Amino acid sequence: MSDKTIFQKIIERDIPATIIFEDDQSLAFLDIRPITKGHVLLITKEPYRWMTDVPFEELGTIFQKAQQIMRAQLQGLECDLVQVDIVGEEVPHFHIKLIPRMKNDTFESLASGEAYADGEAQMYAEKIKSVL
Repeated sequence: MSDKTIFQKIIERDIPATIIFEDDQSLAFLDIRPITKGHVLLITKEPYRWMTDVPFEELGTIFQKAQQIMRAQLQGLECDLVQVDIVGEEVPHFHIKLIPRMKNDTFESLASGEAYADGEAQMYAEKIKSVL
């Protein structure tokens, strides 16, 4: 049995993901069960458990990347705002959720967990990457 988290398996390309951004320290990809379409997970490549475990400089850098991705979501997806969630309970690996939102939506109206149709994830990824 492997001790690797699902995020480590994505980093190592053991399982597929629709990748938005990657550098030496981090990886951003579409959540396969998005709260809204275009929902991105930004993770550290080092498997820190909690935000408090991430070294100060690296934490600052990942939040700068989060801001860049959020700007790309706003422009590429034409959403009104991007909600930021940092929970980390469901996967024991620090991550930032970047969830596109519209001003008039409510949590009850969001398509929580609705999978992408064939080709749809790549379409959303391209909309974000085209302005990233």
